[in-house]
Amino acid sequence: MSDVTAVDVLLDGFARVRESVERVPEGLTPQQLTHRVGGTGNPIAWLLWHLTRVQDDHVAEVAGTEQIWTADGWAGRFDLPLPTGDTGYGHGVEQVAAVTASADLLLGYHRAVHDRTAAYLRGLGAGDLSRVVDDSWDPPVTLAVRLLSVVEDDLQHVGQAAFVRGILPER
Repeated sequence: MSDVTAVDVLLDGFARVRESVERVPEGLTPQQLTHRVGGTGNPIAWLLWHLTRVQDDHVAEVAGTEQIWTADGWAGRFDLPLPTGDTGYGHGVEQVAAVTASADLLLGYHRAVHDRTAAYLRGLGAGDLSRVVDDSWDPPVTLAVRLLSVVEDDLQHVGQAAFVRGILPER
């Protein structure tokens, strides 16, 4: 058996995100995907879109590539009334409500981003994870820290989406 590398751990983390994302919208209607707990909570559609946008944005940045959102036409497929580069950070009530999408669209985009992320990770060399990708922090952020941060953020949001699913009103 070979030794487990840091890249293997990151691949596993992103795979866990994908597996969780796949389960959340299964069988839900468009109305359920946009249900807002308490009238203003983040709905499943927004949570899944946002976590995928952040992963797409952050991985594309460190990989030096265009985001799948624009490169593969996902922005046009979603056709949201938001700026093309929007990832959901800082969204208010109205902006969150503007994010509507079918389960198939959300899952298709997430799968495409996951596949790109996994391909990028598989191409990393031994020393790549220690590369500084953001020196505006103290200490500077390495590639390993940035990628782990994305996994952590994604897992929190998919957990929130699973919670919302669990308390949806009866169908």
